[in-house]
Amino acid sequence: MIWSSEDVARDQVRRQAAGMTEQQIARSVDEAVVRVRETQEALRSPSQVRRAEFAPDPQELAERWVARLAEWQRVAAHLAATGADTYDTDHDGEGSTWARERDDRRAQALGAYAAHAERRREERDELHSEVWLSAAAGRRIRAVAERAGLTPHEVLAQLTERASSGEDGTLSVAPFVPGHVPGGE
Repeated sequence: MIWSSEDVARDQVRRQAAGMTEQQIARSVDEAVVRVRETQEALRSPSQVRRAEFAPDPQELAERWVARLAEWQRVAAHLAATGADTYDTDHDGEGSTWARERDDRRAQALGAYAAHAERRREERDELHSEVWLSAAAGRRIRAVAERAGLTPHEVLAQLTERASSGEDGTLSVAPFVPGHVPGGE
């Protein structure tokens, strides 16, 4: 999981608290205290709670409310310490640092996912094939591979990479030296 209960709670509270007064934040702290108590009571007596098919996991819900309470309390303490009339996310150094770190983790996760998706697309386009050659053709390919310091598979791969198709359906391969990658090395 990329986001912990604390990450989710910080993000939710940060967005909700923006522009709130000290009294509004105090009410949110009080509500979170009640929700923590309710979710923890539900965990202690699961027989009283009927879990609907798509209801959240009670343990995860309890963890999220504990995390939200902690973040509401942090925001209330920040507001009290600064003496500001309303909560401003731009003036919350700790919250801003956390938000930047979260955005960085999100960007890294999205980048890793994009790279993974690209590798998967490339893999789908690859062709794995078994080729049966006559004895004479097989000997020629093995001799070329040996001279180039390659395996017969590598020579065949280079040969097919250089094949071009004419308008009339004919295939041709321009002369090349196996092992030499044009534009590389």
